[in-house]
Amino acid sequence: MSVEASTEDLEYAAGSREANHPSSPVAHFGADEPLRLDAGRELAPFQIAYNTYGTLNADGSNAILVCHALTGDHYVASQSPVTGKPGWWTSIIGEGKPIDTSKYFVICSNVIGGCMGSTGPASIDPATGEPYGLDLPVITIPDMVRAQAMLVERLGIDTLFAVIGGSMGGMQVLQWTVSYPEKVFAALPIATGARHSSQNIAFHEVGRQAVMADPDWHGGRYYAVGKRPHKGLAVARMAAHVTYLSETALHRKFGRNLQDREAFGFGFDADFQIESYLRHQGMTFVDRFDANSYLYMTRSMDYFDIAADYGGSLAEAFRDATTRFCLVSFSSDWLFPTGENRAVVHALNAAAASVSFVEIETDRGHDAFLLDEPEFFAAIDGFISSAARVRGL
Repeated sequence: MSVEASTEDLEYAAGSREANHPSSPVAHFGADEPLRLDAGRELAPFQIAYNTYGTLNADGSNAILVCHALTGDHYVASQSPVTGKPGWWTSIIGEGKPIDTSKYFVICSNVIGGCMGSTGPASIDPATGEPYGLDLPVITIPDMVRAQAMLVERLGIDTLFAVIGGSMGGMQVLQWTVSYPEKVFAALPIATGARHSSQNIAFHEVGRQAVMADPDWHGGRYYAVGKRPHKGLAVARMAAHVTYLSETALHRKFGRNLQDREAFGFGFDADFQIESYLRHQGMTFVDRFDANSYLYMTRSMDYFDIAADYGGSLAEAFRDATTRFCLVSFSSDWLFPTGENRAVVHALNAAAASVSFVEIETDRGHDAFLLDEPEFFAAIDGFISSAARVRGL
């Protein structure tokens, strides 16, 4: 008797294929082009999956690099081959939108350590013929940026008109301006900070422990036994998702409303709508994301601290900045609150950098940068347009 595969199984199989054989273009770097890692090791060979939108102009001056967040990917403005859903930033990127693909050449790559085509723990280790698992060295935000710089150079681009990203993507933007200040004309770090707070590290550790406590994790070698720690990863996603929202938004959307019932069930099923919502978020996440990549991505954010290499001085980190900055925060974001964004602005001011700042009033929390926020769109549009005039684009 044949059994029809579920949508979830099909998505997981598609995600597994994407880890090594992505549907997008791939840049391959051989043994003679190693990626030097902060962990003191070299990664070679390796690959970077990426997508581009629009056309690079004759002098290569209109390129914009988009950096994705923790659970994002490089399908920023095109349909995901795993979920079939539209790109995660189609509200901002496209013809006639704030990042206009009729004017700009947009690049977005899957970060190193990810699970959508760039070398990560689910990728095949050429030395063993098996997935890396936890044998992959720990990846940092600067490592991700070094890999992106290698990709940009491979694409024949000397300087980037702009680098933009939110959350973990915003960390990458800030790192670009410190590591390659001469290569970035304009930078848009959104809903981010110059280092990860102890509270954020704590939430990440809860998530990692949930993954590693799942008996199907098998010490990170679940690939070899045909298992996946979906229960642990789902719990990790549920805990993290709460941090992306705000109390006001949760109350407005769910309150204490019951889910498909009129009275308490006096058990441990999902009595409340918010419980059902979080369970749904957890279960849909596991079908598109690799558990080990989740460990690597969260750890990369935890290690992030730009000032650490500059005697603890954030202003010193930006001392050579020639980039034009626009930082954006959201009033109800308690994951990366406005104060952390302002700290970067103050450091940039101390370094005599060109910087503007806007706080968007919204009750949608950290995830607001992915949602329909007209004031946010206007801020992006205004900054990009102004920088383009200065750049002569």
